[in-house]
Amino acid sequence: MTKKTETKTKPAQAAPAAPPAAARTTGPGRPMKGAEIVVECLEREGVEVIFGYPGGASLELHQALTRSKKIRTILPRHEQGGAFAAGGYARASGKVGVCMSTSGPGATNLVSGIADAYMDSVPVVAITGQVPQAMIGKTSFQETDVFGLTLPVVKHSYLVTDLADLPRIVKEAFYVARTGRPGPVVIDVPKNIQQSTTQPVFPTEVHLPGYNPSPCADDLDAKLAEMAGLIEKSERPVIYCGGGIISSGAHKELLEFAEKTQIPVTTTLMGIGGFPETHPLSLKWLGMHGTVYANWAVENADLLIALGVRFDDRVTGNVKSFCKHGMIVHIDIDPSEINKNKPANLAAVADARLALQRLNKIARAPSHKFAKWRAAIGEQKAKFPFRYKVTDEARHNLYVHDLLKDDETRIIMPQFVIQELCALTKGDAIITTGVGQHQMWSGQYYDFTAPRTFITSGGLGAMGFGYPAAIGAKVARPDKEVIDIDGDGSFMMNVHELATAHIERIAAKAIILNNQHLGMVVQWEDRFYQGVRGNTYLGDPRNPHQIYPNYMQIAQGFGVPAERVVFKRDVRPALERMLASNEPYVLDVIVPFTEHVLPMIPAGKGFNDIITE
Repeated sequence: MTKKTETKTKPAQAAPAAPPAAARTTGPGRPMKGAEIVVECLEREGVEVIFGYPGGASLELHQALTRSKKIRTILPRHEQGGAFAAGGYARASGKVGVCMSTSGPGATNLVSGIADAYMDSVPVVAITGQVPQAMIGKTSFQETDVFGLTLPVVKHSYLVTDLADLPRIVKEAFYVARTGRPGPVVIDVPKNIQQSTTQPVFPTEVHLPGYNPSPCADDLDAKLAEMAGLIEKSERPVIYCGGGIISSGAHKELLEFAEKTQIPVTTTLMGIGGFPETHPLSLKWLGMHGTVYANWAVENADLLIALGVRFDDRVTGNVKSFCKHGMIVHIDIDPSEINKNKPANLAAVADARLALQRLNKIARAPSHKFAKWRAAIGEQKAKFPFRYKVTDEARHNLYVHDLLKDDETRIIMPQFVIQELCALTKGDAIITTGVGQHQMWSGQYYDFTAPRTFITSGGLGAMGFGYPAAIGAKVARPDKEVIDIDGDGSFMMNVHELATAHIERIAAKAIILNNQHLGMVVQWEDRFYQGVRGNTYLGDPRNPHQIYPNYMQIAQGFGVPAERVVFKRDVRPALERMLASNEPYVLDVIVPFTEHVLPMIPAGKGFNDIITE
């Protein structure tokens, strides 16, 4: 992924640097230790929760946090879980998520969560303790170059070398993280900086020369007028929108634009929820496992209006053949995304919400010229809905087949579980996921109608993301039901966060679609490697007819209620019990490992290569 051009601000230098002249400040306060200054800065930024795991190099920070009356410190059971939880908090709330670790292995454990936030443009500030300055570069105990290590996966990063810079750096970090195209920022604070004392000066404004968080093309209005003209000339237009719609808060403007023009809308995985999927103009999402009709529409479109997207390879497949018949209009806040993966016929750098607000003023009311186009798409919808069936393989390859006695009316298909959950929650829950087949089925069979309700690791595809993210999302939105739909492989990677949920009384729930395999990898083995199993079985080969591990016992060991569901008739009652609970809950649902996610466009292929059976 190319470095985002909007983030090329200078990192903190070794020499002391005065606050920019244009930055207003509050006068010197009482003498404070560096660790206390960090906490005071966080409080001034409105931080309400921080996910932090202590250690020697961050001990001072945690001591200072114990005295805060405004910030709740949540102890994850692994730094990666804390980073994912901060990401889940940010995605669900739109606020900056904050995580913290000690130096060395603690900081390196944050990297996956930081990279996830970078790939999906999520505002996160990660604070790491560092060894004292005198020990830096001497391979001292628990020392790593966190500044250098994270450079490829951050929007910006700081190594604090002067105590006087600390208030400015924290202020800048939050500003950079949440403005423009959001992203993660790392602040590495040596222990001697935390322990030193000064009279801090707190800036109230930020001025970063060279950093323009909201670039806007000088000729934006002219380009939007040209875009409106292309719409009038078009016969088969499609709106293709991504995470930028959600980040910019443009979902209402998008709905207005679509209804005004009567143009069908498809989203990326990251854009799910940006347009209500129950709307007649919705094509749900496109790409490798998206709807046939969304992919068909883009294949046959003569105009593709791309808003807040990056033309990811999981969407485009063979990028050369993607929308090969259509004009492409691309609007994005990040100049580096324009023409990066797919050349645009008309492009503009702008915030998606601003662009849509202006476009809605000039776009003309719809004629009936698109009626034929929408009817053609409707035929594809009727012909290729998401569907599944109980296959012969499913009947004979279940680990509980002796109990089921090959009775397909008892078999639990994973898609059915998600459909039942959607019906019971009326599509009003926040759904997080791990990564794999369950992730795709969640996007396919749950109908999302609001932004920030589908929380998934899209760009990085990080297994283990789902449950920690659910914890963060539940902390951000305690008023909402938050459910992690996970796979047994992905859930295991951060299963210890059940302890966090129990101790902190965070009612994040989990449904494990347990097929005893790394399901998506098995699917690729079946499709492209003649079914040869390359270390994708997660069960106990000595007892292949037993479910391993026993998630009920694991959950109960953490003090979390859990139950296993084997028969189809028991799915809805179990879901009802889970939803009625006011504490963390785990449902271990046994499903066939032979089921594939369909449709599927093989990697690097195009629409003509789509697999539907």
